[in-house]
Amino acid sequence: MDFLMAKAGNPMMQFLPLMVIMFAVMYFLIIRPQKQKEKKRQEMISNVRKHDKIVTAGGVHGVVVSVKENEVIVRVDDAKDVKIKVDKSALTSVSVARDEKEEG
Repeated sequence: MDFLMAKAGNPMMQFLPLMVIMFAVMYFLIIRPQKQKEKKRQEMISNVRKHDKIVTAGGVHGVVVSVKENEVIVRVDDAKDVKIKVDKSALTSVSVARDEKEEG
């Protein structure tokens, strides 16, 4: 019976590898994809240019008229020439406008 107790060892040492495996799984399934998604979003926001079509977090659709460091001016109505100022952090979607040279 003594050989069973001697072989068991420290219960914490048996639990440690399980915790390491759980952390690794959580990192690869949750943390890493979230970081990649945030990096892609930051890249999208930094590449906003004039004439791009955007959608904001509030659901406003429009076309970028001008770009500043932390904000963009967006035209939301062509007929009435309605423009609004939006923080870049509120952008959720950007559709890049093609140059006329590329289309022709």
